[in-house]
Amino acid sequence: MAVHITIVVDNQASPGLTAEHGLSFWIEVDGKSILFDAGQGCVFANNAQALGIDLHRTDAVILSHGHYDHTGGIPWILQAAPQAVVYAHPSILKERYSVRDGDAKPVSIPATSRTSLDQAGRQVVWVTEPLTLFSQVELSGPIPRDTDLEDTGGPFYLDRQGERPDQLEDDLAIWIPTTKGLVICLGCCHAGLVNTLHHIHRLSGQQPVHAVLGGLHLLQAGRERMMRTVTALRSRTPDRIIPCHCSGKEAVEELRQAFPEQVTLGYAGLEMRFE
Repeated sequence: MAVHITIVVDNQASPGLTAEHGLSFWIEVDGKSILFDAGQGCVFANNAQALGIDLHRTDAVILSHGHYDHTGGIPWILQAAPQAVVYAHPSILKERYSVRDGDAKPVSIPATSRTSLDQAGRQVVWVTEPLTLFSQVELSGPIPRDTDLEDTGGPFYLDRQGERPDQLEDDLAIWIPTTKGLVICLGCCHAGLVNTLHHIHRLSGQQPVHAVLGGLHLLQAGRERMMRTVTALRSRTPDRIIPCHCSGKEAVEELRQAFPEQVTLGYAGLEMRFE
């Protein structure tokens, strides 16, 4: 089965497209069209138009977690495709902050996106366990935090004072089986890449991995965590690794050194076909 994925929003972009701190994938599989995350807002819609993507035929919207840079485009997509069903963990609606040196920056889902989800009503499916869409696309549900080295990748809290850590239990991933193995799509991987790969390995019946793409959130990863991450990837032997968004320049360079033939940096406008 062929899977066609286009990166609509990323921190880097090809000429003619706009880059922003955010992520969005357009996924076409078995006659279905899926939007995985929606960037910060209008950049998502403008890039989609420039790429010739017809948002009106969106069948499903999957939200990896409730940060602004993945959920801001919800009003645009639901206006273009009111028939689309939205899949997300209920915790995407939590108020959230990034707190550094006492300075609290809101990073929650935007108010306009909350309103759009509220208006969508029954078109929203709250995902609290693994779920299969269209007989082909698998949602991880909440990802167990089994390793002791992985954290959420940032100073994330549920209050402005930085007293209530945000574990981002809404973080989810998706995977799609192909003849060459699983194609795994990640939003920010706040659950940790090692945890995520282990979880998918269990749920998929230990199927081989063909590709891993998306945000890896290794910006603040220390030496031991990076070593564990490389080991986890080696154990799954993916043919392609496409870091995007929040992966971190130093982390991407380490991955390139470890997997020189497999790593390709993601950017808005990159189109990938997996058989």
